[in-house]
Amino acid sequence: MSIIATSVPPPEAPGAAARVPGGPAGAVPGPLRFVGRALRTLWSNGKARTGMIILGLIIVVAVFAPLLAPHSPTATTFAPYKGPSGTNLLGTTGNGQDVFSQLIYGSRVSLIVGVVAGATATFVAVTIGLIGGYRPGLVDEVLGFVTNLALVIPAIPLMIILAAYLQSRSVWTIVLVVAFTSWATGARVIRSQTSTLRTREFVTSAVFSGERLLRVAFREILPNMTSLVAASFFAAATAAVLAEASLEFLGLGNPATVSWGTILYAAQQQNALLTGQWLMVLAPGLAIVLLMVSFALINFGVDALSNPRLREK
Repeated sequence: MSIIATSVPPPEAPGAAARVPGGPAGAVPGPLRFVGRALRTLWSNGKARTGMIILGLIIVVAVFAPLLAPHSPTATTFAPYKGPSGTNLLGTTGNGQDVFSQLIYGSRVSLIVGVVAGATATFVAVTIGLIGGYRPGLVDEVLGFVTNLALVIPAIPLMIILAAYLQSRSVWTIVLVVAFTSWATGARVIRSQTSTLRTREFVTSAVFSGERLLRVAFREILPNMTSLVAASFFAAATAAVLAEASLEFLGLGNPATVSWGTILYAAQQQNALLTGQWLMVLAPGLAIVLLMVSFALINFGVDALSNPRLREK
């Protein structure tokens, strides 16, 4: 009689962590690891850290505006043209509204316009730039013609015309107008970089393996242009914040909306500088500058993320 020996695995120790198929126990998914490394790299850069702190403060103010604002931004219960005081830290408008409360609530509109319009313009720029750069020939010529046409049309007059003739003057109208006029420059830069990357070995290998066009463009080429995409987003977001304030200042927005641009519009209409209400001009103008500076500083950190030589020691 032959005895067959079988090996019995030792019993697991009490409290041992269960293994997850496809990786060790407690493993962090790839996208989360990438985001974590990106945030650590951004935070290690002094300029990006300053920009993130400024942007974080503005986001906190926007999210908790009902708690931070001492008064309703649309209430007209105060004396008009009142200077700074304990009740009205930045004074009041000609309609008796609290400027400080309007400044706090106005951060919401500027953030929404900057982020949404910047993301929309970047998505259009990335899509057109990737497809045009990866498919030379008729596709590239058509998309290049559309991009060149968008580049030569003056953006500011076009925004004024679109905002003036559109019946709806909501915040989302301004977002669409800004996004429609802010994608061309990013598309041209991304198209040029894509034309360079499409001949690399890893792209050729993906094509020979049978990958589809969009998958090759967005999964193989796009990750190698992180800094360009981020620069396109921050440039579009900065332009969107400035364009929204400009359109509101010109009276082409919704006067019922409380934003930094509408504060400047009210200051211009009520001759704030002549009546001594200079804070109505300085406060929203400084807020717009701080938001734009935060975007620019974070962009320096994104450059360091894609180029290790730029990382601070």
